[in-house]
Amino acid sequence: MPSPPLLLSIVGPTATGKTSLALRLAEHLDSEIVNADALQVYRGLDIGTAKPSREERSRVPHHLVDILEPTERFSAGDFARLARTAISEIHDRGRAALVVGGSGFYLKALFEGLSPLPRAQPEVRAQLKRRAEEEGPEILHAELAELDPETAARLPRGDTQRIVRALEVAVASGRPLSAWIADNPAPSRPLSALHVGLTLPRAILYDRISVRVDRMVERGWLEEVRGLLAMGIPPEAPAFQAIGYRQMVRCIRGELPLDEAIDETVRATRRFAKRQMTWFRKESQVNWFDPRSLAEDMSDILRLLEQSG
Repeated sequence: MPSPPLLLSIVGPTATGKTSLALRLAEHLDSEIVNADALQVYRGLDIGTAKPSREERSRVPHHLVDILEPTERFSAGDFARLARTAISEIHDRGRAALVVGGSGFYLKALFEGLSPLPRAQPEVRAQLKRRAEEEGPEILHAELAELDPETAARLPRGDTQRIVRALEVAVASGRPLSAWIADNPAPSRPLSALHVGLTLPRAILYDRISVRVDRMVERGWLEEVRGLLAMGIPPEAPAFQAIGYRQMVRCIRGELPLDEAIDETVRATRRFAKRQMTWFRKESQVNWFDPRSLAEDMSDILRLLEQSG
């Protein structure tokens, strides 16, 4: 019997070169790319998300890119559902699928499934996010430890996004997140894939992030955001809450000088990259590579593919 079509994921922190490697591999394998970046799904957010260019997308078919307006919300569950459909359709065409991105929770939802949870409560979440900004995530983590000690024990004190979500569930539903997960285990339909991770020494990665942010600003990131605001996208739109975009919005509104917006974006992106690395390092199935060793020669990854087949 012929082997089933390949499913490969390329993961790792921001600025490690996932897009470049994915394009080269996709062309070599005659495959299609499924985006797993939480922001590249939004139309108009091109520069600040390092979205593949139109020329790059013409070389290799891409899925789940430019599918939403910046005002629309998108969850890990939404991503998993759409990504599984895209992968199935790619495999039906007899082609390999490459899932590419650094959104760890989205990837977990796709490959492992998520426990059913109560629907999001935007008002509760917005209030908690404001408190996190004003009081710091440590205060919210302490409150979570009282309401849901099991969840608090597994979440880092600085993981604002997941702390806010866990508190939102506890406050809005009256039950801790850990109880919801215990009563509603994740679906047992994991997807089997070969996982490739890209990693760099922290100092080099941090330098890359600084250079990347500067280049994005030079390419017109501020003008991109100004154009979206002029089109009527409100500053509180979901897409504008992302790192960099919220700083550019504040700059345009006169709340933050450009140099401070850039510095704040670099610092926030570095913290995000550190959280990404912490997340992915816990995934034992990831095969790690230094992207510098792959710049000219992909033979190590191709050998890995042969061995896994």
